Amino acid sequence: MKMLIGGKWVDREKKIEVTNPYDNSLVDTVPAGSAEDMKAAIAAAVEGFQETKRLSTLERITILAKTAGLMEGKRDELARMISSEGSKTIREARFEVGRAITTMTVSSEEARRIDGETLPFDSRPGSQNRRGYYYRFPIGVIGAITPFNDPLNLVAHKLGPALASGNSVVLKPATVTPLVALKLGELLLEAGLPSKGLNIVTGYGHEIGDALVTDDRVRMITFTGGPEAGLDIVKKAGLKKIGMELGSNSAVIVMDDADLERAVPACVDGAFGCAGQNCIGVQRLFVHAKIFSEFKDEFVTKTKKLVVGPQRDEKTDVGPMITEGEAERIEAWVQEAISQGAKVLTGGMRRGSVYQPTILADAPLTAKVVAEEVFAPTVALFEFRDLASVIEIINSSKYGLHAGIFTQDINNAFQAIEDIDVGGIMVNDTSDYRIDQMPFGGVKLSGLGREGIKFAIYEMTEPKVVCFNL
Repeated sequence: MKMLIGGKWVDREKKIEVTNPYDNSLVDTVPAGSAEDMKAAIAAAVEGFQETKRLSTLERITILAKTAGLMEGKRDELARMISSEGSKTIREARFEVGRAITTMTVSSEEARRIDGETLPFDSRPGSQNRRGYYYRFPIGVIGAITPFNDPLNLVAHKLGPALASGNSVVLKPATVTPLVALKLGELLLEAGLPSKGLNIVTGYGHEIGDALVTDDRVRMITFTGGPEAGLDIVKKAGLKKIGMELGSNSAVIVMDDADLERAVPACVDGAFGCAGQNCIGVQRLFVHAKIFSEFKDEFVTKTKKLVVGPQRDEKTDVGPMITEGEAERIEAWVQEAISQGAKVLTGGMRRGSVYQPTILADAPLTAKVVAEEVFAPTVALFEFRDLASVIEIINSSKYGLHAGIFTQDINNAFQAIEDIDVGGIMVNDTSDYRIDQMPFGGVKLSGLGREGIKFAIYEMTEPKVVCFNL
């Protein structure tokens, strides 16, 4: 596939191979874009903004709604692309396509709700003859950088709100999963988006990332990825708006009154779905002492039943990690935890890029598999007795994205809601729960600002005040 710059599909002699992470077979190639390509894309987006900002609300609604319709007609193709270049199973890929369609549909709906407010200028002495209001306007060129783990929906979460509010976009998709992002760009152009309103540059982050982040013509950087890269972007970006959805080591609490028929399968899915490569996946699991043994046995039993294999197989529950290097990383982290006293209840084995779903007990709180973002099919299981004490442990993390609590006691729920320092608390769900309309983001090293269509639109616009002296 080719990259999109200035309304043209552009190729380059230097290529990046996009491979299937399960067997390393070649899926396709994309151009290895350069810093000059990125500068050309930004220049095109500057021109494109003169068109996108003048689109009527109806035109923006129509383009995004038509895009969602085109995506609906290509559900199977998009799902196959996701599960070929990425590590999601085909069933998970279909679910992501559905979410991405929702994201674009809601973006079209939110375009009609970008409103303002009448201001009472005449409330101040001497201003009795003044009348006015404010409205929100698009800020300009949005630089979007997206990760591999949701290669379609997280792109939609950047593009939908940006285009709904009249901005233009330069997108740098994940190097290993650029194909479905390019396909979405193709569908947006087919739906009538001005040709320079969206530019997609494929390439290596260390070669083209700085050109995007440091350019003064880019008015906002919206980034989803790891905290190290996020901190680097903040240092380099200069005076522009920043949106950061970074990592986490999300925790779930299971109280002694929890419904285990609900909690156990939810925790299995939350820990091992998408091969654990999920920023809100269950990584730290705290279970009350009264039910710990029962929960542990059921949790291990259900985990052992998961089918691990090629992601295109309909029977597969857990596919490969995105690269063999990532699988080797988690293998080393687990071995480190074992050397520090952790016990493997199931899993702990690697074959190529496939890492078996792994449950650890007695891992030290300082071990990487607990303290860092694991981003792998690995969960650490802990026993506790006192809710306040476990909340203190959860809050000791440098991250704060999502958490969950299973309980039938409203007092326990509200203690968790009020005291856990995160961006979202899921009651009788795991940290993994999300819908695309809600404000999504965290505190501490988990990010800045919020995603979720309505809330991203707010980040991508500014208020302009208008006052008449009559």
